[in-house]
Amino acid sequence: MCRCGCNQVLLECNHVGCSTSEKMRHELTAMINSGDNDKMILANFVEKYGPVVLAAPTKTGFNRVAWIMPYLVLVLGIAACVIVIRTWKRRRAPVPVIGTPQIDSSALNDYRKRVHEETEL
Repeated sequence: MCRCGCNQVLLECNHVGCSTSEKMRHELTAMINSGDNDKMILANFVEKYGPVVLAAPTKTGFNRVAWIMPYLVLVLGIAACVIVIRTWKRRRAPVPVIGTPQIDSSALNDYRKRVHEETEL
């Protein structure tokens, strides 16, 4: 990664006049021309600039968490969804009241008369 703060891969840094990427590219080219292998070049860059120059974390030590966590979160999310759906399915539906309330005919006639009066134009 380029160390200028752009968070781009070293060979893709497109800042005009970026002296950091130019310097790092020249170092990389010199190491490749001298015959160093990939591991040596990588170790040299990590030693000189720190582990922030790596585009991806290594698969050793605590960095394994960065590789494991996305999958772990996915599995836990799916498990949580399954638990919630099962809980919803096991809920009992409310029991409907059977029958209708009895209204005496005089009250019903009063309601009908009131409705008729209120809706007349």
